[in-house]
Amino acid sequence: MDQAALSLRDGLRPYLERAPLASLALGISSGFPFAMIGATLTTRLAQDGIDKKTVTAFSLAFLVYNLKWLWAWIVDGVPVPLLSRLGQRVSWLLVAGVLVIAAVANLAMVDPAADLRATALAAILVGIAGATFDIVIDGYRIEILEPRQLGVGSGMSQYGWRIGSATAGALALVIAARIGWEIAYLACASFALPAMIAGLVIGEPHRHREPAARRGLATAMRAVWGPFVQFFAREGALIVLVFILVHKIGDTLANLTFRLLFDDLGFSNDEIAFYDVWLGFLAYLAGIFIGGVLYARLGMKRSVLLALVLMAISNLSFAGLAAAGHSNIGMAGAIGFENLASGFGGVVVVAYFSALTDLRFTAAQYALISAAASVVGRVVTGTTAGAMIDSVGYVNFYLLTTLLALPGVALFWWMMRSGLVDRSIGSAGTER
Repeated sequence: MDQAALSLRDGLRPYLERAPLASLALGISSGFPFAMIGATLTTRLAQDGIDKKTVTAFSLAFLVYNLKWLWAWIVDGVPVPLLSRLGQRVSWLLVAGVLVIAAVANLAMVDPAADLRATALAAILVGIAGATFDIVIDGYRIEILEPRQLGVGSGMSQYGWRIGSATAGALALVIAARIGWEIAYLACASFALPAMIAGLVIGEPHRHREPAARRGLATAMRAVWGPFVQFFAREGALIVLVFILVHKIGDTLANLTFRLLFDDLGFSNDEIAFYDVWLGFLAYLAGIFIGGVLYARLGMKRSVLLALVLMAISNLSFAGLAAAGHSNIGMAGAIGFENLASGFGGVVVVAYFSALTDLRFTAAQYALISAAASVVGRVVTGTTAGAMIDSVGYVNFYLLTTLLALPGVALFWWMMRSGLVDRSIGSAGTER
């Protein structure tokens, strides 16, 4: 066997271990509820004749995902009656999976044209169930992966998320066109099964650490704020939180505006579909694979710093595209580089965030971290991007987003040099 074949086999081997393969299944189940209340519900509402303003208002159901840290402590510390003999994580994985199936089935049964309020409530319930499923899935994923597997496992989880969301969304459209939306949603509910099956096959993670036994009101209250107290008691916790909040501001601002740029530059729908959707998807998948490999070879700190630099530079490519005008080569280069950097960054940064958690409070702490990582982009930057473009133009806007990415790069570099990255890592990133 030649050297290239050996290198390829060695590169693929970590992805074929039990825990990373289970992470793929977990990602598939994590991605589909998001699709059910995203583009799929938007299409269903539009086909039922609901006006555009009402349709877009349904996006508020996604805000539930930013609030999941409020009840994540329940998943960490409250045992499930009868099922608890399977283990805290596995029992909650089954319960949350059943809740998602029930919520999606409920959404299937409502008629948007007849009762819009019931449809809105059903969408919110899917959001709550999906966010709870995410809490359990994230905690389970972190605990079944050894520290050396966090990069590859995060990559497999992201592969799964893309497969689950895209396949469920496409399947819903195909079935709805032939049989109806009710059957389409009921069929998609089956996407909850991969995570549930993975939990039964893999079993309770040996790295899971049960919190101390809780009795009485005072100890019950400690169950609520204990995960957050433990996190913020660490050295430099506030600095780490600032990094979590700001590390993707520039990238998020830029990503919100790509379709606006393409439209203003005169790209056709076919060009957008080919370059942004197809080429971008392939580049993103390649970035995920590269991220898993480089995380293992470069280590966590250097791979995260490289990812932050690449994500910042990727914004410059869109400044170049905006200056060049309608250019297929320019669009291919900008989209390809952006998605490659995003796939790579998604893997290594998620692995770093996973390593920050304590094995006693994995679900609650990761829920807090993931919510903090997205809240600035979703709530703050999304309200300002359009106005900034109108004020300064596309070229200056993308240059500005590059500058906004630099504080996150500089802060992480300082955290590396000062040793804070190592000292802030939780037991999930150190204990086998």
